[in-house]
Amino acid sequence: MSKQRCDHCHLEYDTSILLEDVHFNPPKFFCCKGCQGIYHLLQEEGLENFYEKMGETTLVPPKAHLEESVRFDLEGFVSKYVKQTPEGLSEISLIIEGIHCSACVWLNEKVISKQEGVVEVSINYSNHKAKIVWDSSLTKLSKIIEAIRSIGYNAYPYDPKGGEERANALRREYYSKLLVGVFATMNVMWIAIAQYAGYFTGMQENVKNILNFAGFVLATPTLFYTGSVYFKGAYYGLKNRYITMDFLVATGATLAYSFSIYAMFSKSAEVYFDSVTMIVTFVFAGKYLEVLSKKKAVDTLDAYGGVLPTEVLVIQGNEKALVRVESVGVGDVIEVKAGDKIVIDGLITQGEGSFDLSHLSGESEPVLLKKGDKLLSGALCLDSVIRYEASSTFSSSMLTRLVALLEDALSKKPHIEKFANQLSGYFSRTILFLALCTWTFWYFQSGSFETALIVAISVIVIACPCALSLATPVATLVGLGLAAKRGILFKEAGFLESMAKCDTLILDKTGTITKGKPDVVEMKTLKIVDFSLIYALANASNHPISQGVVRFIKEREELLHVKALEQIKSFEAKGLSAVYEGHVLLGGNAKMMQEAGIEIVLEEQFDALSHYFFAIDGELVAIFGLKDSLKEGAKESIDALRALGLEIIMLSGDHQRVSETIAKEVGITTFKAGLLPDEKASYIETLRQQTKKVVMAGDGINDTLALSQSEIAIAMGSGADVAVEVSDIILTNDSMKSLHDAFVISRMSLKVIKENLAFSLLYNVVTIPLAMSGHVIPLIAALSMSLSSLVVVGNSMRIKHVLKGL
Repeated sequence: MSKQRCDHCHLEYDTSILLEDVHFNPPKFFCCKGCQGIYHLLQEEGLENFYEKMGETTLVPPKAHLEESVRFDLEGFVSKYVKQTPEGLSEISLIIEGIHCSACVWLNEKVISKQEGVVEVSINYSNHKAKIVWDSSLTKLSKIIEAIRSIGYNAYPYDPKGGEERANALRREYYSKLLVGVFATMNVMWIAIAQYAGYFTGMQENVKNILNFAGFVLATPTLFYTGSVYFKGAYYGLKNRYITMDFLVATGATLAYSFSIYAMFSKSAEVYFDSVTMIVTFVFAGKYLEVLSKKKAVDTLDAYGGVLPTEVLVIQGNEKALVRVESVGVGDVIEVKAGDKIVIDGLITQGEGSFDLSHLSGESEPVLLKKGDKLLSGALCLDSVIRYEASSTFSSSMLTRLVALLEDALSKKPHIEKFANQLSGYFSRTILFLALCTWTFWYFQSGSFETALIVAISVIVIACPCALSLATPVATLVGLGLAAKRGILFKEAGFLESMAKCDTLILDKTGTITKGKPDVVEMKTLKIVDFSLIYALANASNHPISQGVVRFIKEREELLHVKALEQIKSFEAKGLSAVYEGHVLLGGNAKMMQEAGIEIVLEEQFDALSHYFFAIDGELVAIFGLKDSLKEGAKESIDALRALGLEIIMLSGDHQRVSETIAKEVGITTFKAGLLPDEKASYIETLRQQTKKVVMAGDGINDTLALSQSEIAIAMGSGADVAVEVSDIILTNDSMKSLHDAFVISRMSLKVIKENLAFSLLYNVVTIPLAMSGHVIPLIAALSMSLSSLVVVGNSMRIKHVLKGL
């Protein structure tokens, strides 16, 4: 027997006991799981040169299970792939290999959830990504991985680059199996034609025997090589007492194959090797196309994670050093050149350049950023060299958070998908029961074992739980991918379904309908005033009105002396007060002035919509008039939203005249002005008590309460962090058009999901009785089963084409 070296420890073993790993090209061979695990670990950690330094040295092979534990529990592995939740639990995203249907998902979720310390597990059928949350003090990750492998599946940490390699390896494996099936099918069809012709015109017995044997030769590799994926799935399903779709295919093909062998030797009946070959090939072809379709849909989402560099150039004094992104701290100065991708948020300190923000906003138009501008991770530097100061760590940067949101969205299922999975769970057992009843009926009806068996096989093969399983996840995946491409990030896949059912849209005014950056258009000073005082007080507030005054003074006054104010107090939705050298300063709106007993007299009509009043020691000193402009396309987007049948309401903290003017400009008839944050929340709560399903879009801290009360909360990407945290959907490009697109995508996705479910159920309701009545041969059953899955996938892809005009 020939020997070959293990690719890790370099010891020689008989080829019969070596493990072949097809994830590498060319394939690698290992003497045990331990060596295989270490080889994977070195590859993932970028330590491929270990084997160059090792040379021809041999290693002592470790115990397999011990090595597995060491691999997944290593500090480096944990720091790279395992995240900590706010509750102190551990969380990881894994790719589970070997999943073929919803039964596989159910089985893995069941086994993993039974492990001690596992708090949450959710597996997405479309991309086989599992999100697992566990208490590391009760169990280790290695134990969870061992549980997955004990039921015949394999698990690797999710990594966009590694995922691409594994997806390509799987595609190559499926492609080679499909080639074998197609080759055998093409040849077995010629044999079948000859057999059918001989059946009617007469054929010598020895010729018939040769053709039967030729059919056997072609059917055998097709069944056991191309169809091996079904036998493997059926074995592990039975091992765990679960009937899967793989079991149905394997059972139908094996029964036809076994009966054909009996018929070939006994010469008492016709053989069905052609049906065996075509059943396996047609069903496998459908599965291969599913793999291609799902991979294409996942590419858009994985593109977010794939753009993250691992190192950045940090300026340390007069030197430059490449530093791992995890090691960069707040305040470090980073240099980027043309073609570099930004991985950590910050503020530009030197230079200016054009940046591609398409990964964040979905807009392909470059944006010019200069000194003092905010730079977000995910941006691509298109020209020049700039330096910027990190304002966050890698883990808290925008793109890292967006990737985490997308991973969470993929791992959480909509309610309608959970229903479909429950339904498909009972489906396979029902089909086996119906097939048994069918065989019994036809056997006693016709007295022919052959007739009864062929009809029963048709029933098993034509049933398609796969289409039912694909109905929701593929459509959801396409919807999420399309939304992400347009700068719309759903935190959970289930929010697609929830948003599609909403009938009322609440819009905050400032920062949502308007740009949220009002500019000073008029100013009146009643006394000689030190603008440095106004600047200092206004700059203590992040309110858009105050910041508009800050920008105006900064541009108007060349010399501003920084004033150190004392006893700064904020008055919600009114303004600020402070003390400077014993003088009381007030800055805010008219309501604040009136409550302080300060008389407001506007001798001339201001053209502005908003006002900022500044007073010293109870005496009005200056008045600023500001105007906020509508966001580009706001009116058109609101008209389009109304055309969808939505009731649109605007809520604002500004006074009546400002709110009324903006509402008229965009065509909103229902609005509420002068509302405090808790009043906005109460208004939404009242609407929900009236059975309204409410979507709220806002961007500020003052919108947080209202967002938390709505069915679906949407945060504009430029909004406050707290608003983003409580939201369900984030519009990274701040566009009103994206708000309209989000509604269209969610409604279209839900519509396609319902169409898929309806088609899947109708297909089975129509075809199963046809097969039971003997009107469908196994060959047609296999073809129709495969086509039903492809119809579901194709209909899901239709979401992209329908929305091209948006």
